[in-house]
Amino acid sequence: MSSKTIDRTTEARSKRLLGAIVVRAGLSRVDRAFLLGGLLELAKLSPGTPEYRRLRKIGEIAFRSEASGENPGSNQGDRI
Repeated sequence: MSSKTIDRTTEARSKRLLGAIVVRAGLSRVDRAFLLGGLLELAKLSPGTPEYRRLRKIGEIAFRSEASGENPGSNQGDRI
């Protein structure tokens, strides 16, 4: 397999994983500009800030609940 093919395969896998996260968050049908705006705002957060840590914790809990077979959308309205 050529280096280019490996790069394309890796990029495609990354895009599928990101798409799955969007679906998991319940955002697959929102306005694309809204979604991009939210992601751009998230990109401004520095690791270690309270907001970054708060959002990361929410994500960790969601991934754990998915792995344990809990209802993934059951805690979407909860705040940490």
